[in-house]
Amino acid sequence: MSPGGGEEFILLAIPDVNGSLRGKALRPDAFEVAVEHGTVMTDLILGLDPVDTPIADYERFGIRTGAADLVVHPDVETVRELPWRPGWRICLATPSWPDGSPCELASREVFRTVVADLADLGYDVMAAIEYEIRLWDEHGEPMSSGISYSLNEIGRYDRFVDDLARGLQGLGVDLSAVHTEAGPGLLELNLSPGRGLAAADGATMVKFAAKQVAASLGMRASFLAKTVPGEEGSSGHVHLSCWDGATNAFAGAVADDPLPDPLVSAIAGVLEHLPAASLLLNPTINSYKRLVPGWFAPINATWGYENRSCAVRAIRSARPELWRFECRRPGADANPYLALAAIAASAADGIRRGATPPDAIEGDAYALPDLPELPGSLESAIRAF
Repeated sequence: MSPGGGEEFILLAIPDVNGSLRGKALRPDAFEVAVEHGTVMTDLILGLDPVDTPIADYERFGIRTGAADLVVHPDVETVRELPWRPGWRICLATPSWPDGSPCELASREVFRTVVADLADLGYDVMAAIEYEIRLWDEHGEPMSSGISYSLNEIGRYDRFVDDLARGLQGLGVDLSAVHTEAGPGLLELNLSPGRGLAAADGATMVKFAAKQVAASLGMRASFLAKTVPGEEGSSGHVHLSCWDGATNAFAGAVADDPLPDPLVSAIAGVLEHLPAASLLLNPTINSYKRLVPGWFAPINATWGYENRSCAVRAIRSARPELWRFECRRPGADANPYLALAAIAASAADGIRRGATPPDAIEGDAYALPDLPELPGSLESAIRAF
């Protein structure tokens, strides 16, 4: 029995292609059996769209192959308490094909492969995603008026932020800062960086916890890229650096140093692959409604020093651990595993080749002519992919 007198369960969770968590609740004895032998779930959970319609295009699994079983093994290092549900825990899981081989098509395994590829280059990935989330109160009204960085309005989110921070702490995720954004009900959540797979795991838990906490307070939360025409959308900006042991390979000695070669080449790789990567960073029709001029959502493959009108922002600091780049293309609707995989793989390719980016943009990138355009629709992103 749980401390509150209820039954104990462990949620065994697999991120689907959309980045949502799917799985089932196991009693502790059944969970222990799963740890030793695995348990089964239909492979259809990897092939459903957000409204549960089977995706018929997958040839190896899902509805076209009869929705066979996957063998699912708990990743016991990820077991965490659910503070808002006493007695319940959650554990991420690794799916395998029935023959025991890894299910490389699962999104968490895709990012795991990219992390391993960067390790082969001698680097660990350090990353964080900052999410912009829309929140409505119990009456369906936006929680704030849409004034960015407003200290007068941040208090309207007190209950949500307090419960979310406590919940995330129990899940092993550090919510380092929050602030209001320039859209009614829009709140930015800043996470402390995580190493490797933990960065995507943490981002996934943020999306899961935010919706759970909001519902418990009678509120509604959304990570849709664009909820209201003519207002700012919800982004999922990715901050990334590469580390060699305890040393940030992207760092200069002082704040105004030139960018080190690995950082320069990583930026070049991201820019080169950004048209194709848009399908993973902006995966829905709605995603492209966010990507319009004037809303700090990039439409061109550009980079600059501390330039938020560009797709990639190079960030220098007096603190070596803070040197990094920010990819501003992803929306909050992106699968965090696939978004991080796409960006990290692009950076790795640039580093491997010693690639060189075009000149950095100065000023407003939206106002400059003849810049390389990024896909402006889901159809064009599919073609670029």
